[in-house]
Amino acid sequence: MTKKPLFVVLAATTAVLMSTTVGLAQTESLVTIGSPAGNTPQNHQNEPAVALDAASPNILVAGANDFVDQEACPQSLAVNRGTCLDRATGVGLSGDYFSFDNGHSWTQPTYTGWTNTSCPPTTMCKGGPGPIHTLPWYFENQLVSFGDPAVAFGPVPSANGKFSWSNGQRAYYANLITAFSTTVEFSFPNPVFNGLVGVGVSRLDNPSPAVIADKNNWKQPVVVSSTTGETTFMDKEQIWADNASSSPFFGNVYICANDFRSNGSHKNGNAPVPVMVYTSTDGGATWTKKQVTPAVTNGISPVNGFGYSGCTIRTDSHGVVYMFAEQFSRSGPPNDSTHVMFKSFDGGMHWTQGAVTTVVSDPCYFVDPIEGRCVMDGYSGARTDLAASPSVSIANGAPTGANATNEIVDAWSDAPALNNEHTNFQYSMNGGSTWSVPQAVSLAGDRPIYSAPAIAPDGSRAYVIYEADTSPWRGNDFTSPRPYHGVFVSSALATSGAPTGWTAVFNEPPLGDLRATYPGHDLYQERIGDYIYAAASNEYGVGLWISANNAAVCDAIQNWRASSFAAGHRVLPGAPWPLTDCPSNFGNTDTMSITTG
Repeated sequence: MTKKPLFVVLAATTAVLMSTTVGLAQTESLVTIGSPAGNTPQNHQNEPAVALDAASPNILVAGANDFVDQEACPQSLAVNRGTCLDRATGVGLSGDYFSFDNGHSWTQPTYTGWTNTSCPPTTMCKGGPGPIHTLPWYFENQLVSFGDPAVAFGPVPSANGKFSWSNGQRAYYANLITAFSTTVEFSFPNPVFNGLVGVGVSRLDNPSPAVIADKNNWKQPVVVSSTTGETTFMDKEQIWADNASSSPFFGNVYICANDFRSNGSHKNGNAPVPVMVYTSTDGGATWTKKQVTPAVTNGISPVNGFGYSGCTIRTDSHGVVYMFAEQFSRSGPPNDSTHVMFKSFDGGMHWTQGAVTTVVSDPCYFVDPIEGRCVMDGYSGARTDLAASPSVSIANGAPTGANATNEIVDAWSDAPALNNEHTNFQYSMNGGSTWSVPQAVSLAGDRPIYSAPAIAPDGSRAYVIYEADTSPWRGNDFTSPRPYHGVFVSSALATSGAPTGWTAVFNEPPLGDLRATYPGHDLYQERIGDYIYAAASNEYGVGLWISANNAAVCDAIQNWRASSFAAGHRVLPGAPWPLTDCPSNFGNTDTMSITTG
């Protein structure tokens, strides 16, 4: 797909007046340019992340779960197990992408590592060394980049450990990691680090077209969660670098993540799942950890509820660290949950008790009985586990901290009633002590699945990207379309912090259909991921989402999904083989960007 300027006139929502865009140009671009249109799952991505370099705002780094280096769907796996992915091959998933022109165009570097793209899909194959389009140096360190991308930019430390933008800029890419193996997905005991799944960080200094082209410019990956238990499964991490030089902790890097202990599961109401925060003061070389929430997840407790997940972490111009998470309800779907804020005033060493910032209505009206996940478009649908989780941005005045308003903005997908979902936006001007009344900012008829905000460092403008279903709940109807699209909205902000009027910057035509998607592995489920991201400078905003406009619905898959749902289990053997039974572009999701720069 080629980039193209889009000028769109949109309707008003019931809650917020949407006008045509004035003074904001829009350019849509394909981020995952190394992905083929066919050979599923090589054509699949989900969960895009993006970060903007505050010192050089034209530079962006992005990540996604990218299956580009995987074998084309193996026939025996598809037919007999209903999946397109051999999970024990050691092939990485963490795609990396760079833009040097405000998001108008993107580069996806090619490196060397472990791949099985050359394996014929009629046989099972473990692969070998070859060209990859994901993070480098994992195979060489006996690791696998396991996805869940999170990215950030910060300053480079000097030889004596002092941070300054004059030393250059460092890109950070956090992701999940496993031990390399071609026999098992998760090694136990793990020969490389403690835990089944950990958190790792890759780092690259002073990115430029020439720098990113050379694998040797990437530092070796660092295992962040090196002191967890052997049965730990880390998940849903997010990274942030303190990028305002006014901060006493300028240059610190923070990662928040869920620590599923004893190989816990979201389905298990009694597994310990604390939220951890890891802090680095030396540019990501070493990390210390702090447990912020209790190691309790008890579905009976009125205090802990389901537990905390979906964390987000940011800093203000004074170096205060803010960590937000969703505390899930004890009740079944539908339910009300809360956004909870934790703060650190000493660079991540100590944290306040959690403070509830808002009550949210989680869009979990139905749980698919086979997936075991919340869905909102219909059964076998795209999961919405973290739809109502907080996504936060702070106007911290980066790169210097000057003119910072330190306004905090939060956006999420909210569901006060079935088929009446919307993206909510709220803000705080006093460090989270008080918050505005949540305001719906999505278009009429949209049922947002995931949402993310960004605020300009000087607090002048806010942006929200969201992706949404546009049809009502389909239930067990597997034949009717489930149209889906991405939308980018923006508003100038008054000195009070209040939005002055939301404008639809971009409205992707809802030509995509969620039924054309899947996770890159399980053919029963649809999947677009668990989150999206936005970023902003004082001059422009950018948002990333997963587009399904170039993916085709496969009738054979839909018939099999329907029969599996009716049976109460995946009907196996007998699942379709997408390479012969489906259009070639089944599963062909694209990571797209929209920029106003």
